[in-house]
Amino acid sequence: MNLAPSDTDLRWMQHALTLADNAEALNEVPVGAVVVSGDTVIGEGWNTPITEHDPSAHAEMNALRAAARHVQNYRVVDATLYVTLEPCPMCAGLLVHARIKRVVFGAYDEKTGAAGSVMNLTQHPSLNHQVEVQGGVLAQPCGEKLSRFFQRRRAEIKAAKKARRAQTMTPGPDQ
Repeated sequence: MNLAPSDTDLRWMQHALTLADNAEALNEVPVGAVVVSGDTVIGEGWNTPITEHDPSAHAEMNALRAAARHVQNYRVVDATLYVTLEPCPMCAGLLVHARIKRVVFGAYDEKTGAAGSVMNLTQHPSLNHQVEVQGGVLAQPCGEKLSRFFQRRRAEIKAAKKARRAQTMTPGPDQ
């Protein structure tokens, strides 16, 4: 069960939502993440796997890479990661390995969520570190941003298919 989010959680999740806009501007799935230590941003990121041709370039991965460089350590202890979508298994594993203290996410991911929805790698009892989890913070705006993106993408794909069909059916000038 999740507690009500604090004003701090709401503020940083809003910041992560703004970072998600950077991904959407690149036509990437709009997910944003920010790593905060105390009240200081130590890393930011957004989805870039398509742009960077890198399947690991999720928002969390990009934000934690920046945070690790900032603290000059592969462990990012006593920090909180705010992300607009529940981490996938890869990113949940990253949170454990980086020793992130806490993850706060927006929308639940019922297909690949690994912080409580499908599985919970972040708090698996066999692992040597468990991450505190707060889910559903600004879930509605986070989920709506993703839904609008995928609706737009489906419409674009449908329009492109329709245009290709029309092009192949239209007789050329020699016919």
